[in-house]
Amino acid sequence: MASGGPFQEIMPLDFAAKTLLDTTRAIEQSVFQMDLASNNGFLQALDPRTKVASFFMFLLLAAFSKGLFILSMIYLLSLSLAVASSIPMSLFFKRVWIFVPLFTGFIALPAIFNVVTPGDDVFTLICFGHPVSLGPFTLPASITITRQGLVGATILITRVAVSVSLTILLVLTTRWMDLLDALSVLKVPQVIILVVAMTYRYIHLFLRSLENMLLARKSRLFAPCATVDEHGWISSRLGVLVGKSYHLSTEVHLAMISRGWSGTPRSLGKFQFDITDKFVMALSFVICSAGILFDKLL
Repeated sequence: MASGGPFQEIMPLDFAAKTLLDTTRAIEQSVFQMDLASNNGFLQALDPRTKVASFFMFLLLAAFSKGLFILSMIYLLSLSLAVASSIPMSLFFKRVWIFVPLFTGFIALPAIFNVVTPGDDVFTLICFGHPVSLGPFTLPASITITRQGLVGATILITRVAVSVSLTILLVLTTRWMDLLDALSVLKVPQVIILVVAMTYRYIHLFLRSLENMLLARKSRLFAPCATVDEHGWISSRLGVLVGKSYHLSTEVHLAMISRGWSGTPRSLGKFQFDITDKFVMALSFVICSAGILFDKLL
C-alpha cells in the first residue's frame, strides 16, 4: 500500500481519516505480509500439514503445562525455529510482546494481590491496620503482593506468550491458502475453510477501495471539515462498503455456479509429505509426550 505521501501533500490528515487510513494499512500489512513464507528456511520447507499438526501438539502442551520450565522450553524452541526459518527477530518480538503485555498483563495484574490470590507476602503496598469494608466487600488489613499471585500471573503471561509465538510463527512461515488447506488435518469443516479463504481473497479489494475513497475525498477538499462532518462521511463510506460486499458476494456466487460449482471446495495445491515431515511429526509427538509426563512429575 502507498506510504501516504499523496495525502500529506494535499493537506494534513484529520484525526478520523488518519485513524481509518492507518487502520487499513495495519490490517493489510499484517494479513498480506507473505514474503517471509517464501524464504528458504526450515519451517518453510515443511509440508503445511506437518506444521499445523506439530504446532497444534505444542499448543496443547503449553495449554496444559502447570510449570514455567516446560513453557520456557517451548518458548526457547519457538525462538530457535524463528532463527532457523529466517524470521527477523525484531518483527517476531514485536508481534508477540506488543499483544501480551497490553492484554494478558492487564488481565493478570489483579491476580498478584492478596485480595485475589492469598499467600506468602512479598511486598506490602498499603497497610490499613484493620480490615476495611467497602459495601459487600471486605479488604484485608494490608494489601500485599503474594508469591503465589506472582507465580500464577507469570505462568499465565508465559503461556499466552508461547501460544502467540507458535501461532505467529506458523502464520509467517506458511502461505495463507496452504495454511487453510492444511487445516483439514484438524478436521475443520470445509465450509469454514471456504468462508475464510473467500474473505482473505476479497478483503484486499475492499481495503484498496476504502483507501481510494479517502484519497478521492481529500483531493477535492480545500479546507478541513468539521469533526462531525468527517464522522458522518466515514460512517456513510462504511455503509457503502457493506453494500458493495453484499452485491459482490452475490455476483461471485452466481459466477461460481455458472462455472460448475457443486458445493465441494477443491484445492489446486499439491502437498508433498516426505521423510523429513514424518521425522518432524514423530519428533514433535515424542517431545510433547515427554513434556506432559515431565510436567506431571514436577
